[in-house]
Amino acid sequence: MNILEGYRHDHLEETTGFKNLKHVHINNTAAELFQMAIELGEGEIAKGGALVVQTGKHTGRSASDKFIVRDATTEDTVWWDANKSMTPAQFDTLYQDFLNHGSSTENGGKTLFIQDLFGGADPQNTLPTRIFTEYAWHALFIQHLLRQGTAEQLENFEAEMTIINLPSFVADPERHGCETETVIACDFTRKIVLIGGTSYAGETKKSVFSMLNFLLPAKGIMPMHCSANIGDEGSAIFFGLSGTGKTTLSANPDRILVGDDEHGWSENGIFNFEGGCYAKVIRLSEEAEPEIFATTQAFATVLENVVMDPITRELDLDDGSLTENTRSAYPLSAIPNANESGTAGMPKNIIMLTADAFGVLPPLSRLSPEQAMYHFLSGYTAKVAGTEKGVTEPQATFSACFGAPFMSRHPSDYGNLLQKLIKQHDVKCWLVNTGWTGGAYGTGNRMPIKATRALLDAALSGNLDDADMRIDENFGLEVPIQVDNVDAKLLTPRDTWADKAAYDQQAKALAKMFRDNFEKYQDRVSDAVLAVAPKG
Repeated sequence: MNILEGYRHDHLEETTGFKNLKHVHINNTAAELFQMAIELGEGEIAKGGALVVQTGKHTGRSASDKFIVRDATTEDTVWWDANKSMTPAQFDTLYQDFLNHGSSTENGGKTLFIQDLFGGADPQNTLPTRIFTEYAWHALFIQHLLRQGTAEQLENFEAEMTIINLPSFVADPERHGCETETVIACDFTRKIVLIGGTSYAGETKKSVFSMLNFLLPAKGIMPMHCSANIGDEGSAIFFGLSGTGKTTLSANPDRILVGDDEHGWSENGIFNFEGGCYAKVIRLSEEAEPEIFATTQAFATVLENVVMDPITRELDLDDGSLTENTRSAYPLSAIPNANESGTAGMPKNIIMLTADAFGVLPPLSRLSPEQAMYHFLSGYTAKVAGTEKGVTEPQATFSACFGAPFMSRHPSDYGNLLQKLIKQHDVKCWLVNTGWTGGAYGTGNRMPIKATRALLDAALSGNLDDADMRIDENFGLEVPIQVDNVDAKLLTPRDTWADKAAYDQQAKALAKMFRDNFEKYQDRVSDAVLAVAPKG
């Protein structure tokens, strides 16, 4: 039988609401999905065997097109100041229109790809999720990113969450209560997410994260936008926004990788939400990031918007002509030192990563629990010229909890839970600047990755526990005076600037940005947290 003919599952039509389906492909293997994606013309094969696809006009998440149903479940639990709402009636109309669109008989009816997967490696806190997609490569992508069940689990699979992703669906703002022809609609009560008008596959995986972010805090479990790994001293968590090094620094050949993006922290320890990684690969270096680089040459890796030579099939990872947000999606098994169980014990260290394009923050600082909460709620990094349209000079970015678009509850709900866990388990916390030194972006230089790795090794190994520290005059942070294999000058940012007065001015300006941003939290945190705000 031609693999594209698929299988008819009439009982699925009855249980899902879709009718007139041409073909249904359910729980296909990665190899089968790869073959179908090629035969359907969805992508091309790169040298080494990766699947190269393009996502069209949407090369990243459409955060402004995300809506949450406002009902009795969410009215008093969702942070509506930062989340857009949709009425239950609007969602019902949208849902029915999704079913009608998927049931269209045009061109002989729709072909759908279904994957039954799990969000969360902790058996007590996993989220069985059924995903419907129009594209074979979307099904391959999400199979890489979520966790696959055993044969027994699949035989007895009962979905708690449903995601329907139809890129060809065109939303009607007046009819559906959205703002454009693209929509991501989340019903937390029924645990249904509808994605239409975008081919960017990251929307599917982030929908699972958003659902868990809403559900888990009520169970006393901390959902986190972070990577995690395990060393001799125990496990470590790495918070950080895109471009700060979260994936790169956690993929350390000397440590075991738990996961690169989304985790929970329960009474059993930390656990990965995912079964794969979604790494940014623009200007990826084989020398600096060998494990991630190798995945771009591996069979069935999904490469989004990566430029490829049509003749030689060679990838050009330095080419950002389609987008700066080029991505590689691959299973954890592609990383040699990955922990495929997706679980680890209680963390011993928390690393908060920031790429400070102003060149002000020290490369590594130790945080008190109150400072950790302050910087967690701040979620600071900086954009540099060229990363986004209209960005011509460094711009401060404050994304609460290092992942504001995915945090449906008020940031202080997550912050208070994190602070409680830090104190309960005596976790050491560090702020690491992977940004600029010797001046701001355009004048200074990017922090050497070798220095960052040396600093992290010293912190995680416990070598800095009794080290001599100075107090940063602007941010009140403890900064080591000397660290093996690190130029001591780097540890005092002011010393790396030729113009000391310019550094002082920039440091005071950044401190004020922190204070101004934190005003919205001052009624939701303790006086002790407010007291650690930057001075100046």
